[in-house]
Amino acid sequence: MNKQNLSLRFLPLTLSLFAVVLGACQPQTPTVDPNAIMTQAVQTAFASIQKTKPVATSTKTPLPSPTLPLTPPALPATFTTTALNSLDTPHTYINDQCQYLKAKWTSTNAAPGTVVMVIMFHTISKDAATEANMISNQDFKKLMNDLHEAGFQAIYTQELADFLYSNAKIPQRSVLLTQDDRHADQNFTDHFLPYYQEWGWPVVNGWISALGGQDPVLPGNVALSKDGWVDYQAHGVVHNIPMSDSSTDDFLTSELDGSMKNITTYFGKAPIAIIWPGGGFGVRPVQSARKYGYQLGFTTNPRGPLMYNWVPLADQANPEQPAVLAEGPVNDPPMVLPRYWDTDARAHIDEVRRIGEEAAAYEQSHKVSELEYYRIVCEPTYGPIP
Repeated sequence: MNKQNLSLRFLPLTLSLFAVVLGACQPQTPTVDPNAIMTQAVQTAFASIQKTKPVATSTKTPLPSPTLPLTPPALPATFTTTALNSLDTPHTYINDQCQYLKAKWTSTNAAPGTVVMVIMFHTISKDAATEANMISNQDFKKLMNDLHEAGFQAIYTQELADFLYSNAKIPQRSVLLTQDDRHADQNFTDHFLPYYQEWGWPVVNGWISALGGQDPVLPGNVALSKDGWVDYQAHGVVHNIPMSDSSTDDFLTSELDGSMKNITTYFGKAPIAIIWPGGGFGVRPVQSARKYGYQLGFTTNPRGPLMYNWVPLADQANPEQPAVLAEGPVNDPPMVLPRYWDTDARAHIDEVRRIGEEAAAYEQSHKVSELEYYRIVCEPTYGPIP
């Protein structure tokens, strides 16, 4: 056997020994658990997917939370005052509460507590008064000065109507000066003109239309009418027969439509008020007056001052004053407005002022609840209060 063959013969043994030696030199590998490897791989893969997977967003519209209906607060009672006679109570005439509240709280309208004192004059004498419906010139001047010192300002009949129906802005203490019985122009220039010149105070002439175009005092009054400070309102035609529920339709038409046509013809402007002749009125006269376009009516009853949607009237006759008619049953307060008598008005100036102040405080104390009521009940239909 040659040397080469001997080497080939021992080659396998040599390689085996080499492998044993080489294995002994390598670090020992721990036994591997296939289940553990699989678990780790799944966890690693799942974590990788979670990192790369986009976050899903819901495409569904969320359902709104149920809206509970709002409960409006209760509205307060009508303002009352102990300053009035116990039988004279405030009457309202605007049935639409939303309309009333909107006009009441509109900032550009008359402020709550605005009062109007309507005063009735008949005769102003130069000397001492000798009759019940007469005031001396001296007492007349005292009355006018006291009104002015108390902060009152005179207004026109149309201003009163706008205030009563829509709470249009007027002075917070206002007075309407009415003189009944168709006086000549000299009466107004002697007694009322100085107050118009100094304070801008107008006056109402309750015009009796019996003489039509033949009235001797008509020309002078037409001139006053053009000057603008004497306000002409109806005081009947025959005048000395009061209107009542027993009056015939023809008589009511003659007194009301006749006055309307006469004043419109000679003074160029239709009257808006009927100063009830003799203080007489009734359901039918008031309904007839409405038919002919009158907006206001004045009695001779001194119940108290006027405020927006607030007129003091009596629902029954006063036993102490049986001749004074109760206005409540007519059910139309603006057509049976009270007036103070000139001889008694000075004694009530401060009372009227206090009634206005009390009413203002009362209304302000309920403003929040009334505005909340309006927001819930009225605003969807009437819109927001300006």
